[in-house]
Amino acid sequence: MQTEKIVNHIVNWLKDYATNAKVNGFVVGVSGGIDSAVTSTLCAKTGLDVLCLEMPIHQAASHVSRAQEHIAQLKERFPNVSDARVDLTPVFEEFKTEVSLEGEQATVDMALANTRARLRMATLYYHAGLLGRLVAGTGNKVEDFGVGFFTKYGDGGVDLSPIADLLKSEVYQLGDYLKVPESIMKAAPSDGLFGDARSDEDQIGASYPELEWAMQMQDNGKTRKDFSGRELEVFEIYMSYYTKNQHKMSPIPVCEIPKDLRQ
Repeated sequence: MQTEKIVNHIVNWLKDYATNAKVNGFVVGVSGGIDSAVTSTLCAKTGLDVLCLEMPIHQAASHVSRAQEHIAQLKERFPNVSDARVDLTPVFEEFKTEVSLEGEQATVDMALANTRARLRMATLYYHAGLLGRLVAGTGNKVEDFGVGFFTKYGDGGVDLSPIADLLKSEVYQLGDYLKVPESIMKAAPSDGLFGDARSDEDQIGASYPELEWAMQMQDNGKTRKDFSGRELEVFEIYMSYYTKNQHKMSPIPVCEIPKDLRQ
């Protein structure tokens, strides 16, 4: 992979998009993970104004410290970067007092996790609206187009996606080139939506290298009959997520009215 050329390509794409949209910069949610670190650094390299937003909701201490380390480093390197911290924990807790929390615990927990992501999306767009900027998404290719590992209208609600054509392994290559802090490079990927340090692999049941492999196998036309053992297990995990999350990865369906009914 021609890392430097890819970085320059993304940076130029971001600048061109912002110029054409007549906006003066970007807003990025920084979580302490590799995807948001790479995205915010790419945005910073455009020279346009970048606001890094930290939005904790009962966040694990390790996530908070990594996010703060990255933001501090980014501000030292780029004078066009500013930051803000919006503690959404009180908002989240107040929300819980107004909705029903009855039902199977796992279902309630997942609904609340998605609510966290949607509160953050609303916060990003609030600041983007105030400042006349674009919300830059942080999803990678495996998450956005493979397993649908994002919240619809949460972290999936963005204006543009600079790294969504990069596999997770490629995002790490960019992270190394962009001098992302070592603490982030070594940390296990996590969406941080459950108030603990559980990793993406804990939730999905497969690592990103395994998911990338399964995505490639699907692209090559392979089926479950072609595998056994752990390969079969991973392929089935991937296909299960790919199938059930199509509603996230496909355009919103529109009920088209037949022409004869308009007459």
